[in-house]
Amino acid sequence: MDTTSYVLCIDNTGYPAALELRKVYLVLADEEAARHDLLRVIDESGEDYLYPASMFVPIDLPERASRELRSKPGHSS
Repeated sequence: MDTTSYVLCIDNTGYPAALELRKVYLVLADEEAARHDLLRVIDESGEDYLYPASMFVPIDLPERASRELRSKPGHSS
């Protein structure tokens, strides 16, 4: 079963070089971050960083789209 999750960036205030509005990003599981309303996201640098969860909305992707995104360097679209 695919447990990969993706979010859509709806606010990049303070992070315009790291996050693009209306772009899909891969989220890495991080329970400690989630307890603080943060998401661990693979951003434009190709590295994972913590961002406020309010900057994103979760999205469901068809399996084919998810597979394609996972196969791309940086795991973002």
